[in-house]
Amino acid sequence: LCLAAALSIPAFVPAQDQTASPSEATTQPAGQPSGQASNPASPPPSPCTTEADPARDFDFWIGDWHVYRPGTDQQAGTNRISRREGGCLLLEEWTGASGGTGTSMNFHDPHRDAWRQVWQSASALIDLEGGLDAQGRMAMEGTIFYHARDQRFPFRGRWTPRGDGSVLQEFWQQAPDGEWATWFAGEYRPAD
Repeated sequence: LCLAAALSIPAFVPAQDQTASPSEATTQPAGQPSGQASNPASPPPSPCTTEADPARDFDFWIGDWHVYRPGTDQQAGTNRISRREGGCLLLEEWTGASGGTGTSMNFHDPHRDAWRQVWQSASALIDLEGGLDAQGRMAMEGTIFYHARDQRFPFRGRWTPRGDGSVLQEFWQQAPDGEWATWFAGEYRPAD
């Protein structure tokens, strides 16, 4: 009690009056007469749905895709990119040809005025940040962390929309000697 008194914290907070009815026990919003039911306001429209909002910059990646090694018919996997949370989030759901999976959350962070991608799979965590470049490509950089090896490396990604409706995705990892090498390249073709 001495510590509570010294910190001006009440040592005992009485429970809500058990004799009050549920409607009497609720707090009325400011300016609303007592006894009047509150009507929660409908949520405001999402700013992420307007064409001019930066959250729409990555819309070219939305869809169901078959992913191939570039320039071949060798399928690397499938990917579904869907808009969620009022259009403010793109959810990636990847399945590789060998059965591996991964999921990423992609969103425009208005506080940083940058796009973010956070990818998680059983083998790696990827955390990237960036935005559209002068050619209209989504370009991000950050790190990749390998869980089993407890190793982290600089990492880059780029998504290039093409005139035929496909998207070229490229990832590079930096080696300890400073050299960058292709980590993955995939040609996204719309699934019919």
